[in-house]
Amino acid sequence: MPILVNTQPLEFHLQTENVSYILTVMENNQLGHLYYGKKVTHRSSFQHLLRTGERGATAYVNEGDLSFSLELAQQEFPSYGTTDFREPAVQTMQENGSRISNFTFDSYEISKGKPALEGLPATYTEAEEEAFTLTVILTDKVTGAELTLLYTIFEKTGAIARSARIGNKGAETLRLKRLMSASVDLPDAEYEMVQLSGAWSRERHMENRKLVPGIQSVSSTRGTSSSQQNPFLALKRPDATEHDGDVYGFSFVYSGNFLAQVEVDHYDVARTMIGIHPFDFEWKLESGEAFQTPEAVLVYSDQGLNGMSAIYHELYRSRLARGEWRDKERPVLINNWEATYFNFDEEKIVEIASSAHNLGVELFVLDDGWFGKRDDDTTSLGDWIVDKRKLPNGMKTLGERITDLGMQFGLWFEPEMISKESDLYKARPDWLVQVPGRKLSHGRHQFVLDFSNEEVVDHIFNQMAAVLEDAPISYVKWDMNRNITEAGSTSLPGDRQQEVYHRYILGVYDLYNKLTTRFPHILFESCASGGARFDPGMLYYAPQAWTSDDTDAVERLKIQYGSSLVYPLSSIGAHVSAVPNHQVKRITSLKMRGDVAFFGMFGYELDVTKMSEAEREEVKKQIRFYKENRALIQNGLFYRLISPFGSNETAWSVVDKDQTKAIAGFYQVLAEPNPGFKKLKLTGLNPEKEYRVSGKARTYFGDELMNSGLLLQEPYIGTDAGGLEESGDFTSQVYVIEKI
Repeated sequence: MPILVNTQPLEFHLQTENVSYILTVMENNQLGHLYYGKKVTHRSSFQHLLRTGERGATAYVNEGDLSFSLELAQQEFPSYGTTDFREPAVQTMQENGSRISNFTFDSYEISKGKPALEGLPATYTEAEEEAFTLTVILTDKVTGAELTLLYTIFEKTGAIARSARIGNKGAETLRLKRLMSASVDLPDAEYEMVQLSGAWSRERHMENRKLVPGIQSVSSTRGTSSSQQNPFLALKRPDATEHDGDVYGFSFVYSGNFLAQVEVDHYDVARTMIGIHPFDFEWKLESGEAFQTPEAVLVYSDQGLNGMSAIYHELYRSRLARGEWRDKERPVLINNWEATYFNFDEEKIVEIASSAHNLGVELFVLDDGWFGKRDDDTTSLGDWIVDKRKLPNGMKTLGERITDLGMQFGLWFEPEMISKESDLYKARPDWLVQVPGRKLSHGRHQFVLDFSNEEVVDHIFNQMAAVLEDAPISYVKWDMNRNITEAGSTSLPGDRQQEVYHRYILGVYDLYNKLTTRFPHILFESCASGGARFDPGMLYYAPQAWTSDDTDAVERLKIQYGSSLVYPLSSIGAHVSAVPNHQVKRITSLKMRGDVAFFGMFGYELDVTKMSEAEREEVKKQIRFYKENRALIQNGLFYRLISPFGSNETAWSVVDKDQTKAIAGFYQVLAEPNPGFKKLKLTGLNPEKEYRVSGKARTYFGDELMNSGLLLQEPYIGTDAGGLEESGDFTSQVYVIEKI
């Protein structure tokens, strides 16, 4: 069993083949943290790992005893108010105004498998033996609050899923001010913090910074997990690389406001915690009520950042994503947005679909503009009724015309939004997120529906369900193009207004759950102005996400590279779009655009009816290649080889689990005059097996490809000598490596 217990004193050792996580009940009956990292041998006691002793200018728990202070002890789930001056994981407020709490050990239970979190996305097991769960119950005897901590350790990957639940078992009302999902006190601060930061159209760029005394954090208070910061951080040793060294990952399975932070104290303890952002958050707990946090997933790897990523990829691909489309090969799709924007009719759509089908595309997606009177982005959100001006025969007829071609049919929705120019707004202006007496800000000429109100969620579900039941729809792109401002709800009393952000996300999850339950055959793809809600919470309902509105091949190198730090290729929507690119006006070759998009869930965003014959042949070739290799791309082991951050080059590869086949991509942004001979060192191959490489006449052993490297094709070097067919700026090479 991967959870071992010592009784004198009480210690819990979560252990797999590679990982150990050890906690204890301290002398004041609170939980202490002893160790997290590479597996250590179990022993009868780990108390020698406790940090105790006298220090100057320190407050102590017990009067007259200078041996025990919470300021010095590594804690498991610190609370507020007694000898620890760092930020806590939990804070409540009583009716008398007290914010002090003291959660002490009550009981524990060890069980097979993993319990679900009601109303929240979370990792899961399909067999009890895949994971074991430690449940620890703590109580605050003054308030009657009961705190339940869940630790699930996955035996195969060593990932640890953590969450917390607080119940008010006292007679008085409690106000929950802060409840994080996980907190870990690491014994030193010799780490670099890795985060995924950016903005619209340049999401999830990797950033590194050395830990220093004080608080360093990433967060969102936008109502979404955001394009600006992703709900994730990693701590790596300064000498750790992509493939070697100690790395800790902290990922949050949530789609709303979050905080991920590291507080380095004056003794170099690095307190790392992640959870719902406590800013503008409060939850009223009447007697008998409870609050459950979302889940945090902790990963340790001694094989560098790529080792950490491999654990997240495997877990999130197979035990977070779920449903019919989790394991099915995803269809090659084409989206009409950049081809038509709002200007289309039934015949234009069928023409694009027919032309795309002849090239090998399997799914046509009708984007924005099919509903209400939607001729631009100022109207009709909230009115999910087919616009008969554009589609006079209705959605069912259009869908049947496309499916009769032998294609699947998909549809775009933005269910969380409302336009003032809409029938819904005229009927229910109170259904907007709003604060009475305050002016409403707008974004993209639209406003946010109050999904904290169950009546709103049910109304939108009924509208969407009517469309999905009427037409042969097998794919839905769910968009969300607006952050929340003036956060308030007309359906909640004044003392619950700080619950709006979280209740809103619970409403989003509720609608997703209703739709995926009613329509299990539909592939959902999440989107939020591109990647503003590219997070594990969405992955639970939609197994793939629109990675970014920026489809430029050069920019996508950084976006997809950064996204892969946590998220599997099966979740990364990657499309070939028209040039000049609609976001940055850059012109890249059709070949490079395809070579980048291959490493994700593949599709197109352009008007194929306007392509030349040569371009059509190139698209056919791309689609054939992708179909031949998509099982490998979707399920293989992904390796980052050369980072685009600070480099003119990028490289990555994906290898099947049997090490029989791999695909490697190499990309150069700007051409270099008279360059040297370049090699690409691969990884993940079998060193003893012999491989054939596409475009190469000879064969190679795996150890040669990994240690010496693969000699790349030469670019144009300024003479009459040969070189890549497409030389100059923005070039790419993709190699297929197969075991003989």
